[in-house]
Amino acid sequence: MIDDLVTWLTDPAHWSGPDGVPARLGEHVLYTVVTIAIGLLIAVPLGAWVGHTGRARWLITWANALRAVPSLGLLFAISMLVGPLIQSDLAFTIPSIIVLVVLAIPPLLSGTYAGVESVDPAARDAARGMGMRGSQVLTRVELPIAMPLFLSGVRSATLQVIATATIAAAISLGGLGRYLIDGLAARDLPQMVAGSVLVAVLALGADGLLALLQRYAVSPGISGRRTHVGPSDPGRLDVSRAGTGLGPPGNRSAPDHQPA
Repeated sequence: MIDDLVTWLTDPAHWSGPDGVPARLGEHVLYTVVTIAIGLLIAVPLGAWVGHTGRARWLITWANALRAVPSLGLLFAISMLVGPLIQSDLAFTIPSIIVLVVLAIPPLLSGTYAGVESVDPAARDAARGMGMRGSQVLTRVELPIAMPLFLSGVRSATLQVIATATIAAAISLGGLGRYLIDGLAARDLPQMVAGSVLVAVLALGADGLLALLQRYAVSPGISGRRTHVGPSDPGRLDVSRAGTGLGPPGNRSAPDHQPA
């Protein structure tokens, strides 16, 4: 099987044309980016408002309940309801994007809400004491502090979309899932395995990029990362003492001249 997989992946015919790996990978990435972008436009303002005001927390509960909905069943239901209303080649793409957005919203909404809601009340009070309005407290204090949990929600949503877009090929969506569906129809096991490997590589790559973004987008004061040597660093203190002619505490040399 490994030899068959390597043979399939190294075949130049599988890396060109509309059914080639680059084209299918581009489709899969496009579906993911469009879905996450729409989900962010819906979930971030809503989650930030709920976390900031403490109102309508039931929205978070309802959104999390959507995670229990079977993805494939929802795909077929939406495609049968919405597909006949669209008279174009997007008859299957638009229903699939709708389902992907529905499945992406819960982690995005929960991550934004949890991040804003977990902000220390003392930080809010200090910001208000400095004269900040409610919107300024949200944008300048709460959202930056909420960034780690928010980005965790983005990572979870991205992996959810990549996985669901794979099975959406069952209703004629493009992307890497075509290799699994078409391979199953043709009983081409190497093609199915290759598709699975490509989806796994895409998921790992996307999660790695988002982890890197999370590392550098979050303020060092929030993440705990150290960006400079603090004044209490022992090495720096030793250098300072060396520059002033003083040794470590308890081992300082006596001055050359005693006062008369």
